[in-house]
Amino acid sequence: MLEIRRMCESDIDAVYAIETACFHSPWSKASFEGELKNTLAVYFVLVESEPEFESEQIVGYGGMWTIIDELHITNVAVLPSHRGKGYSNRLMEAMIQYGKDNGYVQMTLEVRVGNQPAIALYEKFGFVSVGTRPGYYVDTGEDACIMWKEL
Repeated sequence: MLEIRRMCESDIDAVYAIETACFHSPWSKASFEGELKNTLAVYFVLVESEPEFESEQIVGYGGMWTIIDELHITNVAVLPSHRGKGYSNRLMEAMIQYGKDNGYVQMTLEVRVGNQPAIALYEKFGFVSVGTRPGYYVDTGEDACIMWKEL
């Protein structure tokens, strides 16, 4: 069974574990703690549960900032062991629905130009490339593709 809910403080260790498993230059735990205190940040976790065993595991998360009438996606990540199950789709659907439900008109994000799986995911949800940020990623100097979506 899957549930998507707002991230809370007790989720930080699990979210940080996903972050370090997914990214070469992960955010720190302190960054996620700060995001929970940031009134402009909205984070969701994807929880996989097995009620018969009374167990649950956070297997993905997605975050965004609210900026006037826009949402800026900061992170979308799913544990490598849980990829290929459509979980990223579920997170994207939840974030887009949040935007629609709360009157936002656009969404934006930056993604590494070499991250084709992520670009394909975003394109699937109607994001289009509108430009490049040269050398955006300080760890590698890789460019970022800027993507936008109208809600």
